[in-house]
Parts: sequence; structure tokens; C-alpha cells
Amino acid sequence: MKLVVIGGSGNLSLAESIAGRLGTRVCPFEANRFPDGELHVEVPATVRGGDVYLVQPTGPPVDGHLMELLLLADACRRAGAGRLTAVVPYLGYARQDRRVNKGEAVGARVVADLLGVGAFERIVAVDLHNVSLEGFFGIPLEHLSAVPLLASALEGLVTDKSVLVAPDLGAVKLAERYAELLHRPITIVHKTRLSGEEVRVYGIVGEVAGRTPVIVDDMVSTAGTIEAAAAALSAAGCLREITVVASHALLVGPALRRLSTLPLKRLLVTDSLPVAEHGSLPLQVVSLAPMLAETLARLNGGESMS
Repeated sequence: MKLVVIGGSGNLSLAESIAGRLGTRVCPFEANRFPDGELHVEVPATVRGGDVYLVQPTGPPVDGHLMELLLLADACRRAGAGRLTAVVPYLGYARQDRRVNKGEAVGARVVADLLGVGAFERIVAVDLHNVSLEGFFGIPLEHLSAVPLLASALEGLVTDKSVLVAPDLGAVKLAERYAELLHRPITIVHKTRLSGEEVRVYGIVGEVAGRTPVIVDDMVSTAGTIEAAAAALSAAGCLREITVVASHALLVGPALRRLSTLPLKRLLVTDSLPVAEHGSLPLQVVSLAPMLAETLARLNGGESMS
């Protein structure tokens, strides 16, 4: 079945990189908005009978990118696509995976239902906020991880003084995976979240005095968690050369201001979302294109994903 790559507006450059590695080009589509703001999309007839992969992270603006993905899927199905896969390097609403207070919606489940009842036969995602989200989907989910790629980029940068830091309890398993690959010890920061942007640290487990911290997390959003962890580590006597590693760089709200005030040696992220250059940040980007291109080639050829 002919492999077709369509790149949504969420990260067209990543889609183009993936297509280039597969020896093809991104299939264009038309998109415009009506005066009332409704989105209209139209795909070419060349998708008929094809094995179509829609590359669209649902990052900011999350709702707009999600709706574009859903409309593209419907357009492809109606145009006769033979098989349809959503490639979602970053899945928005993934942090809303459970209710904390009465009356809250479980946004992750709503998004999983929307993708599952559409035309998609499979979802490809990278480093979901919680691995248990796979149970939300009624269709197959290929859950990939950028950890090996990021750990490989860290090799040669970590030293005997480096320590991997989980900035909260939710990142402990992630830190353990980095520790296994890099053979470095782990420190855990205990925090409590005060709001969507503010957190408070109330303890550190592990030795950080005189060490170089490498803070690992699945994403950097407003950088509140990173800022609080860095302050606690500095107070505990760590060296003022902090490395932050994350799969997804949202960098929204006060993130740039917060990061620019830290003794940041490097910020290592992937291109799951478009990452603009910021002169004040020592940004290093690892591309997901090789991993995703190989994934799509294996799916298209019916090969094992192991």
C-alpha cells in the first residue's frame, strides 16, 4: 500500500523531515477558515487507496490543532484512504488523566474517545504524560519514547559528578530509565502543586551537594516545576551547572522568563513541537524524525515494532 504523509499545521517541519527520510514528500492539503472561524480542510484525491499518516502534535493552540487533525482524518476517509494512522508526537490534554476535584472532566479520556471514534485505525504517540493512558484508547496505540535518543545526546556530557534528578514523584520512573542508560545515581524532589503555574518543594531525597544536576521530565510547560526544583537543588549545595532534559518543549506562559534566570548549562529537548530559537537559552534539539520515519516504514510494511 502506498505510503502517504500529511503534515498538519502543528509541526509541518517535522512531517517534512519524516517524509524526506522515507523518500517521499508531504502530501499538501487546503485549509481555510470561514468568517465565523470554522475550519475547512480538503485533501487531494491522491490519498485514495493509500496508507495515510497524519503527523499532527496537538500542542498550543491545542483545541485548534486537535480539530484540524479530526477534520483531516474525516476528509481522508471520505477521499478513500486505504488506512489511516494519527502520528501525534505530543498529545494535548494528556495531563488531565484523572479527577482531582469533584465536577472536573477527564480531558484525556475525551480526546482518546474523539480519536478512537474517528477514521483512525492506529495512533502513534511519543512519551505520553502517563503510560496508563494507553488504556483510554479503543484502537491500537504505538507508544514510542524519546528517552534513548535524549540519553544518547547526553553521553559524553555527563560526568562522575552528574546526578539525575526527578523533579517530582511522577518523574521517578523516567529518571530510572535515564539512570539505566547513563549509569548515574538518582535524586528525587518532593513537591506539591499550588496551581497550574506554581509549585512548592518540601524535600529532596538523595545527595546533590557538589554534584551537577540533570533534571529530567516528560515536558517543560510553564517551567514552574523546573524552577522550584532548581532552587531546592541550589539550596542543597549542587554545582551551578544545571541541565534540563525533556521530550516536549511547550515553553508557555512564564517559562522563558523562569528558565532565563536559572544557572542553565543546557536545555535538551526534541522537536515533537516547534521550538523557536531563544538567544537567552542554551537550547539543544534532538529530532524525532529518524525514529518516527522508521516507525512509519515498519507499520507500512507490516513489520515488527520491537
